[in-house]
Amino acid sequence: MERDEALALLQRYVASPSHIVHSRATAGIMKKVAEHLGEDADTWEVIGLLHDIDYDLVRGDMDRHGIEGHRILIENGVPEEIADIVRQHNHMLFGDYEQPVEIALQAADSASGLIIACALVKGGAITEVTPRTVKKKFKEKSFAAGCERERIRLIEPLMDLETFFLLAIEGLTEIRDDIGLT
Repeated sequence: MERDEALALLQRYVASPSHIVHSRATAGIMKKVAEHLGEDADTWEVIGLLHDIDYDLVRGDMDRHGIEGHRILIENGVPEEIADIVRQHNHMLFGDYEQPVEIALQAADSASGLIIACALVKGGAITEVTPRTVKKKFKEKSFAAGCERERIRLIEPLMDLETFFLLAIEGLTEIRDDIGLT
């Protein structure tokens, strides 16, 4: 599946602009992490785009989140390898992530909000955010309080946090116009 197809599918099922931004941000981070790890960056980007495709449908019901996403993706002809990762990403139902793509999705899903919040503190300028900035804000539990820091830490077997934050910033910088940052 191509990025543009995934984005069109996402927009068919998710109406909230903030959730579209979250999905695009997660995708941008996934792409950079995949490149760094020598993985399939295009597929990882698509997974990032589609990971919350059922968000409007389940309306916060975490017993259905991911499961409905899997169904939607399969019904729309998305490859099972992508649909399975979307299903498994609901950390409230699943866990013990071993595949690098699953680990990266956990980290990217949580880090996207943290790093966007860091940019917003700097007037929306993602180019002004550094790994040091993110690391400092990561330690402040009250900053971006909804960000699940333990899910970000899952990336540590694959890379250190500073490297991850750098890649995430680079990923968001590449798509800054798409997510409302400068």
